[in-house]
This record gives sequence, C-alpha cells and structure tokens, in this order.
Amino acid sequence: MERRCEIGHSGSETSSNKSTTKKKKKKSMKLFVDLLGDPMSRVRHTPLHVMLVAEYGEKEKEKKEIVGVIRACIKMVTRGRKPVNEHPIYAKVAYILGLRVSPSHRRNGIGTKLVEEVESWCRRNGAEYSYMATERSNTASLNLFTKKFSYTHFRSPAMLVHPVHHHTLPLPLHHQSLSIFHLPPSLATSLYNQIFKTNSEFYPSDIFSVLSNPLTITTLIALPTSDVAWQPCSVLRGVLPKSYAVLSLWNSAGVFRMRVAGAPALAKAVLGVARALDERAPWMRLPALKDVFRPFGVYFMYGLHMEGEGGARLMTSLCRVAHNIASKDEGCAAIVAEVGPGDPVRVAVPRWRRFSCEEDVWCVKRLGGGDDGEKRMNGGDDGGVDNWVKSPPSTDVIFVDPREF
Repeated sequence: MERRCEIGHSGSETSSNKSTTKKKKKKSMKLFVDLLGDPMSRVRHTPLHVMLVAEYGEKEKEKKEIVGVIRACIKMVTRGRKPVNEHPIYAKVAYILGLRVSPSHRRNGIGTKLVEEVESWCRRNGAEYSYMATERSNTASLNLFTKKFSYTHFRSPAMLVHPVHHHTLPLPLHHQSLSIFHLPPSLATSLYNQIFKTNSEFYPSDIFSVLSNPLTITTLIALPTSDVAWQPCSVLRGVLPKSYAVLSLWNSAGVFRMRVAGAPALAKAVLGVARALDERAPWMRLPALKDVFRPFGVYFMYGLHMEGEGGARLMTSLCRVAHNIASKDEGCAAIVAEVGPGDPVRVAVPRWRRFSCEEDVWCVKRLGGGDDGEKRMNGGDDGGVDNWVKSPPSTDVIFVDPREF
C-alpha cells in the first residue's frame, strides 16, 4: 500500500474550459517512498512508538486488505523555556507521521478513524501534545488535522536541500585555517546539552541514543586553527571555543528510499547527459544530479549550530565536508537540513532553492495534562500549566530530530 501512495504533489491538476464540461488531467511528477521492507522504520528508533493499520473486507466473504496506515512516536522534548529549579522545561510530545490511505478507499473516513485511534493511544501513554509536519501544498492533510481535529499552525521551519554530486566539493579557500574534529557520542552529547538544552524547542531528552545510533554517521565540529588551546575533551568541563560550528550527519538512506516518477522524457535526457559529462570530465565539476528516477536515499544534517566571528564560514565548510561524505555513497542523491526560520545557521547552509522548501508546516494540538514523570523533569507541578500551543516562540532554534525526518 505504501508504494501506491505518493507524497508531495498530488500528481494531477485539473483545468476547465468554458466551452466544454470535460476536464483535462495534467501529469506532474510524484515522489514515492520505499520503506525497505520495514514499515516501522521511521518510528523504530524512538523507544515508545506505534503503527496502526486499517483493514477492509469481511473475514467470511473476502480476504482482508490493508487500506490505511498511521504511525506515531512519543518522547520528552524541550519547550525552549528558561529552566525551573535548574531543570529545562520539558513536555511529553507525540509525533504523528506516515498517514496513508489507499487511493481506492479514500473519502470513506478511514484517515479520520486512524487519527482518532492514534491520538487515543498517545493520550493513554501520557502525551501532553501531538504534532504533525507536512508541506503547505498538502491541503488534504492540513484540512484533516486543522479543521477536523483542531490542530494549530505552530512552527514553520525551512527544509534546505542540496543535491549530492558524483564529485567532491572543494572546501573554501580559508579551509587551511580551520581544524575539524570528529566527536564521539559522549562528547557530542555534552556539547549539544550545553547548546540546545535551554535554548531550543523539540530538543530530545534522549539525545545520546540519537548520537550513538548506528545511523548517525558522525558529529563534526570546526574551529579556527588559531584556537590551539581548545581540545574536544574541553567540552566535558563546559569550555567551548570562541568561534565554532557543529553538525551531525544521519543516514536516512538506511531508513527509506525515494523515487521520482512522472518526469518528462526531456528532463530525464538532460540529467542523463549532465551525468555522463560529469563522469567523463570530472575536472569540469558540473553540478550533475544523481539518478533520482531510480530509488535513492538522502543524508540528514541535524544539530547545526555556529558561534563567534567566522561562524558562518565554518558552518559552510562543515556542510561541504558532509556533502563529500555523502558523495561516496552511490545510493545517496541529496543532503538535507531543516532549521527554524530565524535560526542564524540558515544563511550558511548551502541549498538549491528549486528543491528546498522555505516554509514547512508544523501543526500542534494539546492532548492532555501530561504525567508525573514530566512534572518531575519540569521541576515541579507548575511545569505543564501554561499552554505551549498558545505561547509565542521563545527561541528561533528548532531542533529537528533525525528519527522523525
């Protein structure tokens, strides 16, 4: 069923003619997702998760078939608030994703029933809030959640996409004046806690399990070579460089693959010629895209942060290093980052505007009052009194968990 459902554009547009009642369908490109035989792959790496399916057919008369599916996961995340009793404000939040209804069974209330059931599961497991993310053009999903289930448009991060070329990208001219370190999960956890724990929204309390997950390829930190006094182990003492940039790289190609279908023959031919030229004359360094008409994967950059003078240049260098790591994987065709609309790192992350989404849509809903575990993490019973949905953003930084990409 997953293979029958495209994401992104609906795949057809209708146009009417005043002189006729007939409608023409205009073909457009579709993006299909392959979960590599593991329907739980996008929630499996969060400890508390679920997948619900809708079946159609009577047992006695016909074989049942799956006609709908939805997934959800629950975790503790920061709200970007100032700490209470030396503890950051956390909320127990559910992320609803992967709602699919078979094209032959749509408009029968299946999507509505799936959302109702998954919200009930989230409440039973103590989730105080639930949220979903989609493109602004996905009006069907937005109408379902906002109009029928009272979700509120909450945040609008930007999704920045850069294609991965066959050749590596040269580092900027200043690369000889910078040092790049690979941080092990323990040091990366300490660094991220100092950066994001009290200054971002949606930062997960189990960040170590994310950084130590086999799908996290590496965590990189760049700083000027002149800062010779700083070493990675200094993070454990709470000492950070004056100027630096940091990011982690997640292998989403190990979770799912995508494929573009419905592209015009001319577009395929042009991209094919560009790839052929790039392979035979790499010295030309053509920006040739990999073959996206076959199944391809992406790498996801998360935990992006920069500080100090020259931080933007350091971040751009790290993004190029991440690209060059991805270019060695023949199955990886793009590298992606998602950041808050006002996050300073946004200007330093390379992307192709044609493939990027400047305004992703996150919608959120308050489900209940949370549980005792959340109140303890919030530093008292007053932690969940105010409504996060109605509060204005307290920070420009949104930590996008790679497990939910």
